[in-house]
Amino acid sequence: MEPEEFDSDVLRQFVLSFKKGKLKAIVKSQPVPKNNKGPVKVVVGKTFDNIVLDPKNDVLIEFYAPWCGHCKKLEPVYTELGKKYKNEKNLVIAKMDATANDVTNDHYKVEGFPTIYFAPRDKKNNPIKFEGGDRDLEHLSNFIEEHATKLSRTKEEL
Repeated sequence: MEPEEFDSDVLRQFVLSFKKGKLKAIVKSQPVPKNNKGPVKVVVGKTFDNIVLDPKNDVLIEFYAPWCGHCKKLEPVYTELGKKYKNEKNLVIAKMDATANDVTNDHYKVEGFPTIYFAPRDKKNNPIKFEGGDRDLEHLSNFIEEHATKLSRTKEEL
């Protein structure tokens, strides 16, 4: 609730709207990027559902904090990963500043930085967390190749 003026009528209207299920959640979000054509898509609170939960695409999403040393070290590797898979129509490599944006889906728990999930296009509510591997191009690529539902690259190798 973010009223400009607060009184009993405003509170009453808020409670009635809540009971009727007519309230929309307030989502903390940076502005939607005007240009999001780079190899790594920028996700913000307002675009999380449209990008990460898009049922047409597999999505690898990194949740980071701008001040995090591990995240800064990962940045060039992650950009290289985005370039490697930029021609894959059904795969999105994405990142989100988790300190400035709300994660709008409870299945994506961020308890440390960076946190990386793979969201298969057919299992958005069952993302796979990247754990236990080095955060280098080889291990991240292997993680994608293992969990991707539709890669043209995989077909070529078979």
